[in-house]
Amino acid sequence: MAFEVSLAQAKEMVTDCLFAKLVPMIVGSPGFGNSAIVQDVAKELNLKVIDERLATSDPTDMRGFPNVNLETGRSGYLPMDTFPLEGDPIPEGYDGWLLFLDELNSADKDVQKAAYKLIYDRMVNQTPLHERCVIVAAGNLDTDNAIVEELSTALQSRMIHMEVRLNNDEWLDWSSRAGIDFRVRSYVRHKPDNLFAFNPDHDDKTFACPRTWEFASRLIQNKDKLSFTDKALLAGTVGEGIGREFAGFCEIMHDLPTIDQILANPEGTPVPTEPSVQWMCSGMIGANMNDDNASGLMKFVCRMQDKEFQVFTLRDAIRRNEDLMEHQALQSWIVDNATELF
Repeated sequence: MAFEVSLAQAKEMVTDCLFAKLVPMIVGSPGFGNSAIVQDVAKELNLKVIDERLATSDPTDMRGFPNVNLETGRSGYLPMDTFPLEGDPIPEGYDGWLLFLDELNSADKDVQKAAYKLIYDRMVNQTPLHERCVIVAAGNLDTDNAIVEELSTALQSRMIHMEVRLNNDEWLDWSSRAGIDFRVRSYVRHKPDNLFAFNPDHDDKTFACPRTWEFASRLIQNKDKLSFTDKALLAGTVGEGIGREFAGFCEIMHDLPTIDQILANPEGTPVPTEPSVQWMCSGMIGANMNDDNASGLMKFVCRMQDKEFQVFTLRDAIRRNEDLMEHQALQSWIVDNATELF
């Protein structure tokens, strides 16, 4: 049984590996967000990402192409320009590179063997990688019906391995900052098991996972009402069953008071009592609260009978705009509920 870690923990572990000049290997189910970890680490370390998909690579991509030097009468290998090599100029605005060897365990055995020297010796054939280039590898679990080749023990021992599991709270935290549509976030809170509804033996064309929920968000953004084609697209994005259910959940919007209605009468506008409608209302307010309307919206939020919905509303709002924590309308609530909020 592998030692599983969350995305946040994996990010910290990857950073530790890079500072120790080691190569981490991140393994997780399809659509989990392994590449997001790499992008976040690269951003924090100010590194330019080079995304090399080994599943579609050839051994010569790792070693270089045979090259004949007519002056010396000898042959060698000419490295691909994919890799930053000793003496290359550091890209402007960056402190170096992060070479991301994605889909490593989906690569052919010959490609894996060709990667030995790159990963362990940091060399493309006989040419050293640039000292400012770090390497991160990733792949899928062999239990998920992804195209996976078993790693040789020689390659296994060249890397530090970590298996990633999904944490809903972490994803919700990220999704608020990333601008994921509040209807998606509200639905995931309402049906947490459907954030990642993956069965390796499923018969549907696709499935719900962080990647496909991000796609769904992009499809419905700025659409107050979903058309038949929107619903069909959702079914083709997160799977038919969950797509239909989510589309139905979005219809709840018609039962909600608008932000303008709440602000016009924050102490008299009816507060929803049905759980699914409360989740949607919480997400809507959290997505729309700002410095100008916080005073009015907080009067409404404090009338929500279940404190859990108050907490989720304020979490969403503060994740989007941390300055709201200093707003007078939120201060007394935060003092009384700091433990639940944080």
